[in-house]
Amino acid sequence: MKSNVALPPSDFRDTLPTADASGGRRWLYPRETTGRFTRWRTVVAVVLLIVLFAGPFVWIDGHPLFLFNVLERRFIFFGVPFWPQDFYLVAFGLIAFIVFVALFTVVYGRVWCGWACPQTIFMEMVFRKIEGWIEGDFNARKRLDASPWTTEKVVKKGLKHGVFFLISFAISNTFLAYLIGRDQWLTLITDDPAQHLAGLAAIVVFTGVFYLVFAWLREIVCTTICPYGRLQGVLLDKNSLIVAYDYIRGEPRGKRVKSEELRVKNEELRVKSFPDGASSSPTGDPALTLHSRKGDCIDCKLCVQVCPMGIDIRNGTQLECINCTLCIDVCDSVMDKIELPQGLIRMDSQANIEQGKPFRFTARILAYSGVLLVLLGIIGFLLVSRPVMDVTVLRAPGQLYQRETGGKVSNLYLVEVINKTYRTLPVQFRLSRTDAKLRFVQPLSSVPAGEQTKGMFFIDLPEKTIRQNSTPLHIDVLAGNEVVDQIETTFLGPVK
Repeated sequence: MKSNVALPPSDFRDTLPTADASGGRRWLYPRETTGRFTRWRTVVAVVLLIVLFAGPFVWIDGHPLFLFNVLERRFIFFGVPFWPQDFYLVAFGLIAFIVFVALFTVVYGRVWCGWACPQTIFMEMVFRKIEGWIEGDFNARKRLDASPWTTEKVVKKGLKHGVFFLISFAISNTFLAYLIGRDQWLTLITDDPAQHLAGLAAIVVFTGVFYLVFAWLREIVCTTICPYGRLQGVLLDKNSLIVAYDYIRGEPRGKRVKSEELRVKNEELRVKSFPDGASSSPTGDPALTLHSRKGDCIDCKLCVQVCPMGIDIRNGTQLECINCTLCIDVCDSVMDKIELPQGLIRMDSQANIEQGKPFRFTARILAYSGVLLVLLGIIGFLLVSRPVMDVTVLRAPGQLYQRETGGKVSNLYLVEVINKTYRTLPVQFRLSRTDAKLRFVQPLSSVPAGEQTKGMFFIDLPEKTIRQNSTPLHIDVLAGNEVVDQIETTFLGPVK
């Protein structure tokens, strides 16, 4: 390790990158760059944007690929319908997702934020691109904001915010289509507006929220509103792969001087200042100290200029860093120009930079991975074993029992059947007792695809066979010749 490595300033955390000296908002003007990571991020962003906007409008066999209808409690994931009765699957899915996020962050840091988060994709790949096309590069945007209100400024600002509002409107409609479905959304936007005031109000509210986020809040969402940025500080350790500055190699930073030029300068200074051959001033005067070799960082500050969060990655890991890798691309381009190896800023672990330890699977990573595999196995088993029908049988509230002709006693039950498939299913009910008889108030022989059907039926038992106040009964539910569910209920009757 070099002995002349400079540590980052100790006060850099005392101020926010988005706040000025007076505590007001400091607007960020990130500089554009290109590079291998930027190209890959663009590809990922385009794919995710296509999936996002196409999601609610892709139908397979007459059914949507995705639907999150909270009001009607209908949910479809990858074409598979889910009902409120399947909430246990959602619970396991959420737990698995949290474990996955924790594991992913432990290993790869905050890559989700920079590469897949909708906030980052829309902000950096859509809204900032449009802002650059209309207002110019980062310097032009600075000058425009600092200039007085001229016709040019009014036109550019008006055009930019108009486009921002239209994009927010498109996002709002897509979001609503996910909630209510394609067909209802089409009816909403084509029918008489007076008939759909609630839906139109929702579109307006969503549009305003998205416009506020992307036109004004921007990076504040990542640093203040989103809890994941603060969560990563707990999950990261020195073995996590993060966007890191190699301060061992880069410090001390400064304008780079060629080796031969440095040797000549040092020799001239030695002869002039220290005729006795000493290498430094006995008085400690820094003006008489020999020139030292600089690190690879030339302090061009391009890594700061391209950062959409306004931070200096050379200060170390920071909450604001979203692992967007823009600083890696711009630093690599500088290294190429001064003929030095790339990777001064790179995806690496702190342990590797400080101690030369390559990435390895730690006990914590293995533990998270094991828990995740177990949860995924449970979810897979529950999905495979999930019945095609969900049946609920309840005794009619407020009803005890009724004596019927022929020495029989009857109980009234309410039944609710949910068909979880996309085809109409026949349904039959079979009692476990041979002396019991089931009578429907209205015939129930089939359940339409993806719908919920309710009915009522009586169960009759001979009074002489009743031995207790509450007799347990088992009801088999059949779809065709296959038993898809088994219901346990009780039968109330008189006991002498």
